[in-house]
Amino acid sequence: VKRPFSTSHSSVDSKEMKKFQLLAHKWWDEEGEYAALHSMNDIRVPFIRDTLLSMSSNYHPGNPLSGIKILDVGCGGGLLSEPLGRLGASVTGIDPVEDNISTADRHKSFDPVLAKRIQYKSSSLEEIVEESMETFDVIVASEVVEHVADLEMFIKCCSQVLKPEGSLFITTINKTQLSYVLGIVVAEKIMGIVPEGTHEWEKFVSPEELERLLESNGFSVRTVNGMLYNPLSGSWGWMESTSLNYALHAVKSGARARSHATDAPPETDIQQCLATAGTA
Repeated sequence: VKRPFSTSHSSVDSKEMKKFQLLAHKWWDEEGEYAALHSMNDIRVPFIRDTLLSMSSNYHPGNPLSGIKILDVGCGGGLLSEPLGRLGASVTGIDPVEDNISTADRHKSFDPVLAKRIQYKSSSLEEIVEESMETFDVIVASEVVEHVADLEMFIKCCSQVLKPEGSLFITTINKTQLSYVLGIVVAEKIMGIVPEGTHEWEKFVSPEELERLLESNGFSVRTVNGMLYNPLSGSWGWMESTSLNYALHAVKSGARARSHATDAPPETDIQQCLATAGTA
């Protein structure tokens, strides 16, 4: 495939990689820097599970997500990959930070069931496009899009590796004055809920902007739910407002719908994704 763009361009931000490299050994400390992500599983896992079950007529008691291939992009130490694997899904977790993947691999090895259901790979999303075209039923990108260097390229590549009518789940932080005050000043600088410097407000994205990018790349947004973290109880809950955190579910258009699209042909997107590979 002709690569018309410089391979120095990638959705992976090297500065973000360095941040997470320093904390790679702390992923499974439930009272440490990633405590809020551990507790987020209480709402994000049921959100993914119940949404997928509502779209399917197949149900497997004990393994409700059996037969579903999930790509966990930016999987870190495997905090979300593992519960999805326990629900029966076949999970591929990717992360550009090698030490994150080492931590994830080591932790899953303690459970023989997960060792069979989960595969981890040190890779950026762009690097797996060519080998994984329309491979996955589901993509999850939880607390990831606020760290990527090129959000539109990231979404294009998600579309390429997702099957037609596949689901994309995103959790992230809105770009509001409130998210700056609570998400950065309070959470990082005052309370230390997350390490200082974890987030850059300029990279936060509003639900409206994210929906625009998704729909321009062949997705239909089905659900947007507000989320709120209570630092006193250490728990997450759903809320009507999306002014802080939010969870989004979108579905990629089917083959028939894409054949009538008037935008650039899929080959162009493939070339763009491939052109960004190999830079992490």
